[in-house]
Amino acid sequence: MDLDALRAALVASPDNVPLLLLTATAYEEEFELEEAARLIAKVMELDPDNAQGGTEQARLLDLDGKTSEAIIRLDALTAQHPDYGEAWLLRAHLALKEGEANEARACYDSALRCNSELRDDDLLERIVKAGGMNSSGDKRMAVTASGQFVEREWEDDEELDDDEVASMDRVLANELDLEFRIKPKVTFKEVGGMEDVKEDIRMKIIYPIQKPELFKAYGKSAGGGVLMYGPPGCGKTLLSKATAGEIKASFFSVGLHNVLDMYIGESESKLHKIFELARKNAPSVLFFDEIDALAADRRDMRQSASRGLINQFLAEMDGAQGENDGVLILGATNAPWHLDSAFLRPGRFDRLIFVPPPDAPARAEIAEIHSREKPVVQFDAEALAKKTEGFSGADLRAIFDLAVEATIKEAMKRGEMISVSGKTLLKTSRKVKPSTRKWFESAKNYALYANQSGFYDDVLEYLGLKK
Repeated sequence: MDLDALRAALVASPDNVPLLLLTATAYEEEFELEEAARLIAKVMELDPDNAQGGTEQARLLDLDGKTSEAIIRLDALTAQHPDYGEAWLLRAHLALKEGEANEARACYDSALRCNSELRDDDLLERIVKAGGMNSSGDKRMAVTASGQFVEREWEDDEELDDDEVASMDRVLANELDLEFRIKPKVTFKEVGGMEDVKEDIRMKIIYPIQKPELFKAYGKSAGGGVLMYGPPGCGKTLLSKATAGEIKASFFSVGLHNVLDMYIGESESKLHKIFELARKNAPSVLFFDEIDALAADRRDMRQSASRGLINQFLAEMDGAQGENDGVLILGATNAPWHLDSAFLRPGRFDRLIFVPPPDAPARAEIAEIHSREKPVVQFDAEALAKKTEGFSGADLRAIFDLAVEATIKEAMKRGEMISVSGKTLLKTSRKVKPSTRKWFESAKNYALYANQSGFYDDVLEYLGLKK
């Protein structure tokens, strides 16, 4: 991180909490701990409940030799913010430092329950070697006579409590390299605009899970498959996470690398394990990004192995190998015309949602979101929205990124802080071309000439070719 640029930015925005935290981290990396502590103290003054700030304050106290005070602060912080994994992870480090191996293990397990991405195999190895055991008295990991660090095998008759099962699910999710979040904090509030799309998702996804008795009375059950399609960068992935956050469900994000394997039969096995994880953690959202790569048309395939994976996928969606009640299968694709038609039959991806580029009010809202944590002056979000017809959310972000880069370059030349002006943003918007145009060129052809089932009617309506 460029410390000079961060310092200059703070001059223009001295009370910007995220900027203060970022600058404090930069100072810490340069071992300027007093300056880092000063900025963190200001963060806590501006936002006393800031979990990141509190954790960094404890870290700096430990670096200053005040480990006991750091532990006291972390204990209070984890009680106030039990879902903040970074605080639990630091607490695990300090517990191990103090020789409390079992306490370190408990804190480490808490950190992973909050956020599986915090997994630290080196820390876990040191905890286990120090004698750290989990709540059931098991090390779960063991050190062989030669010093090798290995997982312990579970006995067939061994009973596990719910926390242990959840922990094992995280281990399996980590093995599969899955993004696994319990009750994501992202909701529709963090998704700019797209009110029609949100309401469509509520009716097709959220309400059946929130009001199962009502929908069951009409013969409708929670779960099933929903396919979101549209141009890239328009928020399909964010919408999927927000959907999981709205219904307070476990969220699994599945990519091509999580499933495909070079050995015959392994891809099908991985896919089955992923579905089983989602079933065990229902209500859950199983999100497949770029699903056309896993569900491509079998007529275009020559290898039987690829066909086998698609057949396995279809069987899992049908619930042939497990009950899918409470499991919502969300697929997102930029190329719906590449999907095998079998996936679009009733009972599979039978609910389709077109996610178009944001309209003018949505673009203005997205622009406001991007401007919040930047030193922007004389900015008119509605004026920018009018100049960016057809832009995706990603395109709008690119405008801000380029404008910020240009401003930083100018600030470096002048040797002084310069704010990002609304004029600069409007000027930059002329350099960015909407990435959605190319997609609509392809979609228009399919919508006009390969739309016997009415799959692309929403695209035609958006383009004004169908009323």
